[in-house]
Amino acid sequence: MKGQGFHQSVNDFLSKWDDNLMRGMYGGHRDKVELIKKRAIGFLDVARYSLDKGNYDIAAFSAEQVAQLYLKATLLELMDDFPRTHSIIFFLKELARVKKREVDDFLQKNKRGLHNLEDAYLTSRYFYKIFDRDDGEFLISLAEEVINFCEKLGRSVGKG
Repeated sequence: MKGQGFHQSVNDFLSKWDDNLMRGMYGGHRDKVELIKKRAIGFLDVARYSLDKGNYDIAAFSAEQVAQLYLKATLLELMDDFPRTHSIIFFLKELARVKKREVDDFLQKNKRGLHNLEDAYLTSRYFYKIFDRDDGEFLISLAEEVINFCEKLGRSVGKG
């Protein structure tokens, strides 16, 4: 099928790009961590700007990207890789291999909100879901909590 060929080509390209990135062809390990964190902070700026402009769906999507990217950077920093998924909760469960109690406590405290943040990835893009200012503020605040948690976790194991 023609469409499958295109998608397979894209998947092959992305897979090779990921492999090259992980092997260091595009900078050192620390450079990769910092690049992903920089992108996360860029999405945080977009989320705040979108919230101020009343673009709540963009704020929600961007908040999810903040958390997702920062968790990926933290996994790369602490565990040398990250799973190829978009699940914030899955990323946190992977981080539990580093500091189980701290991650479990964070998940327990924020589980409902983290599910909402994960849902924002799809619903803000593909579904008829109306986000309001309160949603945007909550999701941005939770994304900031994820950043703070990741930084604290990194410091607790001598990184970051």
